[in-house]
Amino acid sequence: MAKREVESWYRPPVDDVCPLCGRAIPAGQRDEHHLVPKTEGGRLTVALHRICHRQLHALFSERELATRYASVERLLENEQVRAFVNWVRTKPDGFHERTRSSRRKR
Repeated sequence: MAKREVESWYRPPVDDVCPLCGRAIPAGQRDEHHLVPKTEGGRLTVALHRICHRQLHALFSERELATRYASVERLLENEQVRAFVNWVRTKPDGFHERTRSSRRKR
């Protein structure tokens, strides 16, 4: 009698990939970012690394996020976001560092 392989029904969860930096997001570093902030009426979210999410909120006001940066593509067009992404891409997936706030006035 030949041994039959049994296909398991279990599929391990697939890590989300951060649309900003392209790295896999560990469960403990996953944040939901409202593309248009909730305070501005937004509902649609994307999963981001916590460090990527915090950096966006350190760089931009909620009004700026709503009016100028309401998509991942628009965010990536910003020079400061691109510089951050180029830096963070070199870090391990679970990397986290304290985010420094922007010094510009809001």
